[in-house]
Amino acid sequence: MYITGLPDLLIEPVVRDALREDLGLAGDVTADAVILPRARFKAEFKAREAGILSGIDCARLAMNLMDPHIRFEIVKPDAAEVVAGDVIARVEGNARAILAAERVALNLLSHLSGVATLTRTYVRLVADLPTRIACTRKTLPLLRGLQKHAVKCGGGHNHRYGLDDAILIKDNHIAICGGVEKALELAKASAGHTMKIEVEVDSLAQLKQALPFRPDVVMLDNFTLEQLREAVALVKGETILEASGGVNLDTVRAIAETGVDVISVGALTHSAPVFDIGLDAV
Repeated sequence: MYITGLPDLLIEPVVRDALREDLGLAGDVTADAVILPRARFKAEFKAREAGILSGIDCARLAMNLMDPHIRFEIVKPDAAEVVAGDVIARVEGNARAILAAERVALNLLSHLSGVATLTRTYVRLVADLPTRIACTRKTLPLLRGLQKHAVKCGGGHNHRYGLDDAILIKDNHIAICGGVEKALELAKASAGHTMKIEVEVDSLAQLKQALPFRPDVVMLDNFTLEQLREAVALVKGETILEASGGVNLDTVRAIAETGVDVISVGALTHSAPVFDIGLDAV
């Protein structure tokens, strides 16, 4: 699977701030104390378990922001499947600079590869069904673009990126507006012709109230399996149905089998385990 990487323009501010946080006010005092200024270092980023990669450009930028003369060779690109022992990238250059960038490079690469790997696990559980696995806005602050890219590397799909790219009417909006029908009426009047509208419902009764307004997507929040099947039968493919809530590795298959179009999983980004990667001298 080929996944287009994010442009450096979007990645660099995150990596730069992470390096600034780690270097503090005095830089890497350990490397400065024990390593000669012109010492060279050659090392490999290696996978220590099986999974899916994401974030290789973060590692590259971390190294090159410390020293643009560091040579960084990508062996396995984003979305590549690896096993323990696989070389992901090779790095060579000034030893002090490489060690100063090491932790930031590994933190981002390991975290994003963890997101991609967890996503792939979910995707494989429903691979023979048409249901899509999607992430949510439950992302770590300032890492949303990187995490959503990682979800794509794992074969998942992205929900909206922010508050500005789709109208998503949730329970609090409905409570303040005075009901599903009023909220959808106002949304329809406000939305431009390219703006999609999604509404969250927590009962079949609310679903029935929403359907006459022909929303683009209806989110079925914490529905039982039987309620999901009833919703699919009621809608008959006339709008996209998204299941949300109570989704985990044990339940995702049964939810997909009800016939919903999308399953959104917050855990992809807020609870992904770190993928084990090391930087080993060669």
